[in-house]
Amino acid sequence: MATAAPAAAARVLAAALADDGGAPVTVPRTPAREAAERELSKGEYHRDDPGLLNRILDWLWDHINSLLNSAAQASPGGWVGLVAIVFLLIVLGVALRLRLGRLGSEAASDGRTLFDKGPRSAAEHRAAAEKHAAEERWNQAVQERMRAIVRALEERALLDHRPGRTADEAALEAGRSLPGHADALRSAARTFDEVTYADRRVDATAYGAVRDLDTALQRAEPLLPGTGAEHTGALAARGAHGTEVTTRERGSS
Repeated sequence: MATAAPAAAARVLAAALADDGGAPVTVPRTPAREAAERELSKGEYHRDDPGLLNRILDWLWDHINSLLNSAAQASPGGWVGLVAIVFLLIVLGVALRLRLGRLGSEAASDGRTLFDKGPRSAAEHRAAAEKHAAEERWNQAVQERMRAIVRALEERALLDHRPGRTADEAALEAGRSLPGHADALRSAARTFDEVTYADRRVDATAYGAVRDLDTALQRAEPLLPGTGAEHTGALAARGAHGTEVTTRERGSS
């Protein structure tokens, strides 16, 4: 059928140029073209034409092929260089996925709570953390140890019992009453976010840092309200007064 259309067009043109007796006739160009178009528009000449979907796919492939050829010409090394660049981009994407996880930890932690189950004591969270650590499930161990830290601070009334608190919020609030451990608290909260919301894999070193912080906080004395600069100044004044009294006593003796 592919050769039927040219043959039909030839017949129409021949009919336009000659009459039945074969003598040449003069036919204007426009009517001849219109007659050929009417003939070729008949359905019998288009039964084997590709469908709409095939035409769209052919159009897309032509444009994609044109873009690839342009990229290959622009890249060093032609097609080999283009393949190398694409492979490098894939490797970088996989590396970023493994390093960062689904999302960055800060953005992913918005709206995420620290405790995912019912209330448990700090001792229960510590026991769960040690069980995970014994089986080298370091991510779960870090999670439970951070929960133990926050629960212990709540049990000591250094933090109020507030549902929906995030690890970052707990670290910020606890750092006010335990300023000597504020940096370590923020670091532990960041590690908790990364393993919980960003799928980052940690090891025994990361768990050891959170566990040591938990142990140190159990012995830490909080900075009580009303203490601080005023308290330090009072101690300094008391020390100066004691020195002055000692000096007078030595002079009188």
